[in-house]
Amino acid sequence: MQKLSLNQTLLQKLSPQQIQFIKLLQIPTAELDARIKEELEMNPALEEGAEEIQKSEYESDMEDDADYDERHASNDDIDIESYLNQDELSGYKMYGDGSFGNDDEDREYPVATRLTLVDSLYQQFGFLNLTDQQRYLGLHLLGSLEGDGYLRRPLKAIASDLVFTQGIYTSEQELESVLKKVQSLEPAGIGARDLQECLLLQLRRKDQRDLIVQLALQIIEHYFEEFSKKHYEKIQKRLNMSQEEARQVLNMIIRLNPKPGSVEGDDNGAQYLTPDFILSSHNGKLVVSLNSRNAPELRVNRTFAEMLDTYHKSDKTNRHIRETVTFVKQKLDSAKWFIDAIKQRQATLMRTMNAILKYQYDFFEDGDETKLKPMILKDIANIIEMDVSTVSRVASSKSIQTEFGLYPLKYFFSEGISTESGEDVSSREVKNILRELIESEPKRKPFSDDKLEKLLNERGYNIARRTVAKYREQLNIPVARLRKQI
Repeated sequence: MQKLSLNQTLLQKLSPQQIQFIKLLQIPTAELDARIKEELEMNPALEEGAEEIQKSEYESDMEDDADYDERHASNDDIDIESYLNQDELSGYKMYGDGSFGNDDEDREYPVATRLTLVDSLYQQFGFLNLTDQQRYLGLHLLGSLEGDGYLRRPLKAIASDLVFTQGIYTSEQELESVLKKVQSLEPAGIGARDLQECLLLQLRRKDQRDLIVQLALQIIEHYFEEFSKKHYEKIQKRLNMSQEEARQVLNMIIRLNPKPGSVEGDDNGAQYLTPDFILSSHNGKLVVSLNSRNAPELRVNRTFAEMLDTYHKSDKTNRHIRETVTFVKQKLDSAKWFIDAIKQRQATLMRTMNAILKYQYDFFEDGDETKLKPMILKDIANIIEMDVSTVSRVASSKSIQTEFGLYPLKYFFSEGISTESGEDVSSREVKNILRELIESEPKRKPFSDDKLEKLLNERGYNIARRTVAKYREQLNIPVARLRKQI
C-alpha cells in the first residue's frame, strides 16, 4: 500500500526584466556596446538619439520588479496613452553616476591591434612551398592546435578524421612530415605533442656548435625524467659537467617557453583594455564614476509608438490588425524593459563599487597593498542589501582604473587571517610575505611548507601548513624539491 503525502515547494520565477538585467549585469563595459547594437538590430522600437534628453520616468529611481510586471502584464487591454506620453518617449542617456561622470568621454583607451597566435600561424604557413595536399593537411593540423600551442590529438586519430569526414586519405608518416613544417613556424615550440618535444624544438633552433646547447639537448632528450624531478647532481655526474656548465645549462633550459602559444596570447581577438569604473580625486575626496564611453543614448522610437495609435483606431475586429497591435506593443515593452535594465545595471554597478571604495578606502588613497582589508562577497552584499550572487557577477567581470593601475574588482576580495594580536589581515598580505620568503630562501635548500609555516608563525600570522600549501599553489609556486637549484 502506497503512502500519500503532500510536499510544499517554494519556487522563484524571474520576470523577463530580471533575466534581462542579470545578463546585462555580468558583461563588462567593453562588451556592452556590442550587446546594445544587437538589441537595436532586433527591436525596431528601440533607437539611438543624440538630441537633448529631457527628464523622464526612466531617469527616476527604478520601480520595484513587482510593480513593473503588474503595469505591463496584460496584453489584452492596451493603454495607448501610456505609449504616447511625452515623458515615456523621452530618451535615456546612460550617464555615469556623480557630477564627475563625464570626464571619461574625452579619455582615450588603448585597444590591442596585434595578431593573434592563430592569425600569425596561418599567415606564416601561407608562405611555405607546399603541395595542395600538404597545405590542406597543414591547415587541418593548425586547426587542431590547442590554446597553449600544443597538438595533443594523436596523428592516427587525425588521419582517421580526415578519411571519414573529408574523404582525404593520408598516413601518419605524411602527417608527421607536414607537422615538421608546422613546427618550423614561430614561435619556436609550436605544434609540439608534449613538453619534452616542445623544449627540444626550441633548443634545436639555437647554435648547435655551442657546448651548453649540446648539453641541454642531451639532458632533455635522454635525461628528461631525471631533469623533471630535479635530480641535477645525478645528471651532472653522468654527463661529466662542471659546476659552471651545469649552472649555464640549467639557466638555458629554464628560460625556454613551456607554453609557446602564450607568446602571442590565448585570445582570438583584440584585447580591450577598457575599465568599467574610473577613480579620481576631487578636492581631496575619492570619487568613482562609470565609464560610459561605450554607452550611446537610448530611447523608445516615437514613430514606432505612433503606429500603435494608428492601428488602435482601425477596425479592432480585424484579426490581422489585432495581431499587429500585439506585435507593436510587445516591441515597445521590450524596448522599455531593455532601457530599464540598462539603468538598473548602472545603479547596481555604482552601489557595488561605492561600497568597495568605502570598505577599502585606505588602499585606494595610495595603492598600498598592505592596507587592503579582508573582504568577502557577503560583506559588500550586506552593505548594498543585495544578494551575494549579484555582487559576484559584478566582481567577476569588472575593473577599475586608478592613478596607480587598472585592477579587476575581484582583486579586492580576500579572506582574513588572524594575527597574534587578534587583528584580521588580508590573505593577500600573507601571500605577499610568503612570496618574499620563497624568493629569499637558499636556492640549494628551499624552505619546505613546514618551514614556511614556522616562519609565518614567527611573524605573527596564525596559519596552518595546509593553508601555506594552498597559498603557494595559488601563487603557482612549486614544492621545495622542484624549486631546488644547483
